Amino acid sequence: MAIVAALVAPTANPRNPLRLIAATSHRQWRVAAASSSAAPGVDLKALQAAIDKKDGEEVKQALDQLKEVGWAKRWGSQPYVSRRTTSLRELTTLGIKNAENLAIPSVRNDAAFLFTVVGSTGFLAVLAGQLPGDWGFFVPYLIGSISLIVLAIGSISPGLLQAAIGAFSTVFPDYQERIARHEAAHFLVAYLIGLPILGYSLDIGKEHVNLIDEQLQKLIYSGQLDQKEIDRLAVVSMAGLAAEGLEYDKVVGQSADLFTLQRFINRTKPQLTKDQQQNLTRWAVLFSASLLKNNKVAHEALMSAMSQKASVLGCIEAIENAS
Repeated sequence: MAIVAALVAPTANPRNPLRLIAATSHRQWRVAAASSSAAPGVDLKALQAAIDKKDGEEVKQALDQLKEVGWAKRWGSQPYVSRRTTSLRELTTLGIKNAENLAIPSVRNDAAFLFTVVGSTGFLAVLAGQLPGDWGFFVPYLIGSISLIVLAIGSISPGLLQAAIGAFSTVFPDYQERIARHEAAHFLVAYLIGLPILGYSLDIGKEHVNLIDEQLQKLIYSGQLDQKEIDRLAVVSMAGLAAEGLEYDKVVGQSADLFTLQRFINRTKPQLTKDQQQNLTRWAVLFSASLLKNNKVAHEALMSAMSQKASVLGCIEAIENAS
């Protein structure tokens, strides 16, 4: 199976941010940022104002200026991204667990939810069968039909079923940590490559990192992404998958990322062959995983900041102040 697919969903308004979607559930954090952790003499007001305006170009300019004065050292520190042929062995050597299964969508949460629904309704139906009179006949059928109703909802409105599965997924001990690790990886890698971040969410069904880059948006809308830009977008889109692969035996949040990357690939000129798409995905996982390993302290600091509902500026400060 070719490991290809998705990250940014373009919108009709070119002023709107690119949205990097992850396949797990999240919470949206909107908290005012404080610049108290900035170095003495460093003014972050211009950066905060640009973020508040949702102006990607102003955010880039503000960060470039902060980099010149020696504060935003990690911003755009990896601007040159060059694809090469990559093997599964390289992913394994780097530390990716079960690299051969990265593209296989996880059904852990779905299976657990359906098993719980079927098991619990079946058990209750058996108990209801002990009710006296007609109740013992009708109630078990009513309870048993719940499983069929759930399946029907999944067929008619998959979004509702996914929302229910997402809410149910919180029973897993690693759930919140996976979310933070996954989204922090998108955020950090985009920052290192030089793509401005304007927002993020860890809400169930709304997990994403918002980027704004008007030049990239124009290329995406026109279907004219070149090799350089698809490489950059691929690395950011695969960062969440790479972060999970480095930490867990089984990746859960890869489906939406792969889907988004495929949308980017479909807007690339010239078109990539299937083999090129597969290699692009493998290489992007390798490159983003390397960035995450080399910036592990910053990644962990960002995870902590996002989990504590930090603002975008607060997250940037966490990255830059990580030692």
